Amino acid sequence: MKKILIVDDEPNIVMSLEYTFKKNNFEVFIARDGQEALDILKTQFPDIIILDIMMPFVDGFETLEQIKKNEQLNHCKVIFLSAKNKESDIEKGMALGADAYLTKPFSIKKVVEQVNDLLE
Repeated sequence: MKKILIVDDEPNIVMSLEYTFKKNNFEVFIARDGQEALDILKTQFPDIIILDIMMPFVDGFETLEQIKKNEQLNHCKVIFLSAKNKESDIEKGMALGADAYLTKPFSIKKVVEQVNDLLE
């Protein structure tokens, strides 16, 4: 079973993504901010991480920098899912090592397609 970590501080987004990926036979982990995500990543090694940028405590950019420093997470694919849609934000996200960058509002179908593409 593939593992996915959803990191977002918006409950409605978390619920809809969690529901969708559980239906698609993923083991789903949830974090509401970057620090919670980093804590989960000490013991869980998901195949893919969906990461918001604007969150309390540790933002998505900092979270990704920490993920990239951890050799046990080298196989992890990371998708930014953010309302930050400026070209400079997208470039920064990709430069930090994200595998994809999707903007909010988003289509659940597109998120699932992106996840499946990255895991093939």
